[in-house]
Amino acid sequence: MIISASRRTDIPAFYADWLMNRIRAGYCLVSNPFNPAQVARVSLLPEDVDAIVFWTRNPRPLLPHLAELDRRGYRYYFQFTLTGYPQALEPRLPERSLLLRAFRDLAGYVGPQRVIWRYDPIVLSTITDIPFHERNFAELAEALSGLTPRVVVSLLDPYAKNRRRLRKLAECGIVVRDIQGIDNGVGDLLRSLASLAKEHSMEITSCAEPWDLRRYGILPGKCVDDEYIARIFGIEVTHAKDEAQRPACGCVRSKDIGAYDTCLYGCVYCYATSDRVDPDALRARYDPDSPSLLG
Repeated sequence: MIISASRRTDIPAFYADWLMNRIRAGYCLVSNPFNPAQVARVSLLPEDVDAIVFWTRNPRPLLPHLAELDRRGYRYYFQFTLTGYPQALEPRLPERSLLLRAFRDLAGYVGPQRVIWRYDPIVLSTITDIPFHERNFAELAEALSGLTPRVVVSLLDPYAKNRRRLRKLAECGIVVRDIQGIDNGVGDLLRSLASLAKEHSMEITSCAEPWDLRRYGILPGKCVDDEYIARIFGIEVTHAKDEAQRPACGCVRSKDIGAYDTCLYGCVYCYATSDRVDPDALRARYDPDSPSLLG
């Protein structure tokens, strides 16, 4: 079994203590996001977990616990999202310099092969236009050169949870482009990103894109990747596609142990968090000793 921790929230950034308590207990409880009354018990015993895929924007709170994960025999790698967007899009993220330092520290401990950079999603807007992305990606790629073998990209998708925030952003004069297809401008941008990735010895792959981006130098990717796990850990895991994900998603099956509407970063484009999330109420409700993420 592969554990996803988590597509639904940033467990390393906000819930590292809960995770480690559940690791020590050997299990956690996970509610079905579409039917909260349906609760599953998920084993976290090392013998039951093939690998853990961590998804994060800031792994710093989890770093002190990695040695314990190693001692207990867990295999894991990180999907580290680092976009460097203006504060209007990412209002509560730490400063870029702190995140770059966290990326370097993480890669220094686990090795570059176990840290994948996500430049995801690509948000085209009046403050993040194509020239912005070309400059921004180039700066980040240079800073991360030698620290990761792969970068994952995707184009912003509209979801129920981000549409309202995007509309409110437009009322403030920041218009986000709804990408309906790959026109020449977007194609040129993707080709430029692929060239920059290659320049810094990074493989570039896409995440759940309905369009074939290979003509721009971007391969279809898997974030929960059976082939990658086999390569870095030398083990065989399930090769079955995760049917719970979108049709264009290439990921293999995993069990996500997170919960929606629990991330505190408040990124405007986020698909996993609604604009009704109250950070103070979340902190009050959170119990690191609970079997489930939100008690």
